[in-house]
Amino acid sequence: MKIPTLVVIFHLLLLIPPPFRRNIIAYAAPGRWDFLLPNIGIPAMHMQLLHTDRVLIYDRTDFGRSNISLPAGKCRNVTTTWRDCTAHSVEYDVSTNSVRPLMVFTDVWCSSAAVTADGTVVQTGGFQLGDHVVRIYKPCVDSSCDWNEVPNGLAQTRWYATNHILPDGGVIIIGGRRQFNYEYYPKRPGESSYNLPFLVQTNDPRIENNLYPFVFLNVDGNLFIFANNRAILFDITKRFVVKSYPTIPGGDPRNYPSTGSAVLLPLKHNTAAEVLLCGGAPKGAYISARYNGTFVGALNTCGRIRINDPNPQWVMETMPMGRTMGDMVLLPNGNVLIINGAGSGTAGWGLGRNPVLTPVIYRPYSPLGSRFEVQNPSTRPRMYHSSALLLRDGRILVGGNDPQKYHKFFGVLFPTDLSLEAFSPSYLDPQWANSRPKIFSPVSQSVIGYAKLLSIQFFIPQGIVGGAPIVVTMVAPSFSTHSFSMNQRLLVLSGGNVVAVGNNTFRVRVFTPFSSNLAPAGYYLLFVVHGEIPSQGIWIQIK
Repeated sequence: MKIPTLVVIFHLLLLIPPPFRRNIIAYAAPGRWDFLLPNIGIPAMHMQLLHTDRVLIYDRTDFGRSNISLPAGKCRNVTTTWRDCTAHSVEYDVSTNSVRPLMVFTDVWCSSAAVTADGTVVQTGGFQLGDHVVRIYKPCVDSSCDWNEVPNGLAQTRWYATNHILPDGGVIIIGGRRQFNYEYYPKRPGESSYNLPFLVQTNDPRIENNLYPFVFLNVDGNLFIFANNRAILFDITKRFVVKSYPTIPGGDPRNYPSTGSAVLLPLKHNTAAEVLLCGGAPKGAYISARYNGTFVGALNTCGRIRINDPNPQWVMETMPMGRTMGDMVLLPNGNVLIINGAGSGTAGWGLGRNPVLTPVIYRPYSPLGSRFEVQNPSTRPRMYHSSALLLRDGRILVGGNDPQKYHKFFGVLFPTDLSLEAFSPSYLDPQWANSRPKIFSPVSQSVIGYAKLLSIQFFIPQGIVGGAPIVVTMVAPSFSTHSFSMNQRLLVLSGGNVVAVGNNTFRVRVFTPFSSNLAPAGYYLLFVVHGEIPSQGIWIQIK
């Protein structure tokens, strides 16, 4: 589509207010924990938020029976003598705080997923009989939807791989255990997989340290891929390395099993793509824990890099505490929540120690050296095989912790945890209720196009506090597993001045993303942010 020249000029000349300024929140309020459910039947190893305000959760099928039964008459014939009539996947309904069991047959352990433009979950790989399988989940508003499995949907085995949605709507699946290649789903005729030498170069034959690579779609349509301790920018169309980035200072590994986490920081315009990577385990930590029983302290550093700079360099920062197996979640106001994890050891069966119960907020636009804010702690360890993701109401759903080879609830240092809880950042404190926007239009589930002027009408009970900016953000629902949220993405939409249209009711016009390089087609959560206080999100679908 050709964009009118005047629209382009107007877009480029808009003065975007400094986003997320500290005009409203007093930062003494460090968040709140709420216990949701004691037992969903499985530990939340994998989680995906759906546009139906439900969360798809699954674990693994090869450990035996779970703690939740399938509907009457449904069973898996595992062998000729063993029938498993329990569920290894559930759908969590946020509105009713309840779960329903789902039927997944082949093993989804340590797999990956992405959501296509119509909201369908494409889940790939797993263990043994599940390692070539593609599973499709089409969300529904009733309880009729379930998994549909595609045998041999993959060209290669995919275990500990990473998925990312692409500008053309397809899904790329990168790496995995002993897989130094990538492939696409759906496949084009005659297509198989393609070698990626970078995964060979970053592989440690003893422990690998490049599984679940961190992958982000850059604003130019190329992929930023981080594995072990360094990264490349990869052209998926011409299949070549556009740019190689410096090794992260210190050279310590950051991917599974050393397991740090990473996010693409908020995209405010199409030249500012910046990656933040935090935590992990030092060189040798995995071998030390597994073979010597010595649990080395986790890394307390974060690296930040502007990936489109002519000479990109890592800028290092220090967290308040070391953390491996932590999750990083983009909040609607552009801050980053770092949650879950261990203070020593690595990922793997029984290899983590010293649970980090205290989340941290990272403020990317504060001065260097003052970006971290420690939050209230949880009481439940969330280490190996846990996950976290953003909900539409601004809370963070947290679940999992299963550091044993089989579910063990007693007699072990860190028992299997089947519960769900939610962390509410300080922007949800009751004292800010009168400062919280409420979106009137567009309505949830609206469809928008690219490069359009979108009018948003919202209400703030006490009106706009003097000096507090109004910012509109779009957040892609992510797939969370093994300390990485695949496809996580936040865009700050540029726009004009806010106009009062009634009693504490306002309108702001913003530009939707100009291309699918910025925002691949699909469902997003749209938020209006007043200072740092976001509204509840509404679902929009960009086509």
